[in-house]
Amino acid sequence: MINGNTNGIKQYILDEMELIYSHQCGANEFISPTLIDFLAKYTSLLGKEISIYLSRAGRVLDVSIGDSDHVSLPYVRKRRGLQGLSGVRCIHTHPGGSSQLSSVDIGTLLSSRLDSMAALAVRDGEAKSLQAGFLGETLTQPVLYGPYSIHRIPNAYFMAKIERATARVAELIRLQDTGTQKERAILVGVGVQESEMQELAMLADTAGAEVLGQMVQSKVNRESSSYIGKGKLKELSLAISASDADLIIVNDELSAIEARNLEEALGIKVIDRTVLILDIFARHAKTREGKLQVELAQLKYNLPRLLGEGLSLSRQGAGIGTRGPGETKLEADRRRIRRRIFELEKEIDKLGEQRNLRREQREKNQVKEVALVGYTNAGKTSLLNALANTEQYAENKLFATLDPVTRKISLPSGKEVLLTDTVGFVSKLPHDLVSAFRSTLEEATRADLLLEISDASNPENFHQIQVVHEVLSSLGAQDKPLIHVYNKADLLAELPQQIAPNSYYVSAKTQQGLDQLLEAIDVALRPKLIEVSLKLGYQEGAKLAQLQKYAEQIDIDYQDTCMNIRALLPETAARRILS
Repeated sequence: MINGNTNGIKQYILDEMELIYSHQCGANEFISPTLIDFLAKYTSLLGKEISIYLSRAGRVLDVSIGDSDHVSLPYVRKRRGLQGLSGVRCIHTHPGGSSQLSSVDIGTLLSSRLDSMAALAVRDGEAKSLQAGFLGETLTQPVLYGPYSIHRIPNAYFMAKIERATARVAELIRLQDTGTQKERAILVGVGVQESEMQELAMLADTAGAEVLGQMVQSKVNRESSSYIGKGKLKELSLAISASDADLIIVNDELSAIEARNLEEALGIKVIDRTVLILDIFARHAKTREGKLQVELAQLKYNLPRLLGEGLSLSRQGAGIGTRGPGETKLEADRRRIRRRIFELEKEIDKLGEQRNLRREQREKNQVKEVALVGYTNAGKTSLLNALANTEQYAENKLFATLDPVTRKISLPSGKEVLLTDTVGFVSKLPHDLVSAFRSTLEEATRADLLLEISDASNPENFHQIQVVHEVLSSLGAQDKPLIHVYNKADLLAELPQQIAPNSYYVSAKTQQGLDQLLEAIDVALRPKLIEVSLKLGYQEGAKLAQLQKYAEQIDIDYQDTCMNIRALLPETAARRILS
């Protein structure tokens, strides 16, 4: 089969071209006269670049037709050499008559670790010259030979060079492979603002990827089958070839068809924003419950995508998007996946029930709870450390804190409350993730007071606050008492002239504004007091003890047969005692 851009080419020509698959070069032939004639003939006939991929033994593996100025190279990328040279050499034509290797050619040579990349100049129906490139002493620099006239190509020397380079390149890769090499990613978005792509870059960095660049298509609506249009797809393919990219990260959630079509067109692994966030959660989950919730979200995401195994769900896959439940679970049949989902949901519900029991016990003891909520990387954990004087792990990364952490803090009144750090929110937070983490996120819905933490120095602060409100609303916590806390105030040149009511500018780093914030928390948690009057018999000592425990103020008038009592009680305690 002839691959690439075959549109408009008559079938009989394609059938003729397929005959070349039966050809094999000699043991010492870098390129045979037959292949030179083939490439010259059909490049002139079609007016397009043609590439041939040869095995180490000289067998034709693939033939691809490009555009007038570009040859598609997905086959090469799929054969990337992981432990050494790929065992594949690519020889392609330049219809313009120059055999000079382009930056795209050299980029593909380096990124795919080809045995060789060669360009054959074709002009006036004839092959004129050839230039060949090989990996140099390092894996980042090429060595170029030529151009050579067609009759002076050093075939035997080139083949010997490939043979000698194989062991050397394998050793270089072994020495460089420390187990910490990053995947090299290009970010892709459709109709997005620059700030959203910056956030995607931060997510990629948190997941351990090296971002090489980005590509944004300005059109509002994405392509239904391939996410981006044909022009951008071609541009992206060139960018991949010119760089050492081995991963595409898309800013939206992809359908199974979109992901498969993109991978087939580009030849490298493609993941979407959802997979990226799930991978970060898998990396940062520390508790058993957190790990179970991540696995549940991953399985729910992958279940409808099991029909097709692209590069992101490959049995040989590794890197970003593959952490968590593991290959065997992702590749299991649907029945097994559904059964596992059921088991996970049951276990998470059980853990949630245990959390509810602990929460009920705290309520009985009249312990107030304050929850830190906000956009990821707003500084919630740093603020927890500052208020509680603890050393909980904090890092300038998205989702550095995943599992809820609760610490006790003292208020200016002397009362102690529980302060809980929750998972950060982010725009386009995967639905399956919100669902899986609902039991954990309920810490926010059950709290007596919410501290909404935002990054005062972030220009997207307003948008991020909107995202937080949307998530809180989806959890049913939109009516909870709330204090707005603008963290990282030390990064501002000056504070705003007017500050909204119930809002505070603080710095967890410098302690700025923390005293005022604690006072505000103290005031907000003061119970609403009501005055109650009742008569108790002397035999009702238990109820009297409750009144004395919770009353802010109590007067008892002892009569012969009863006690007349007037007391100021918190509204909740009064309802419970008088019921």
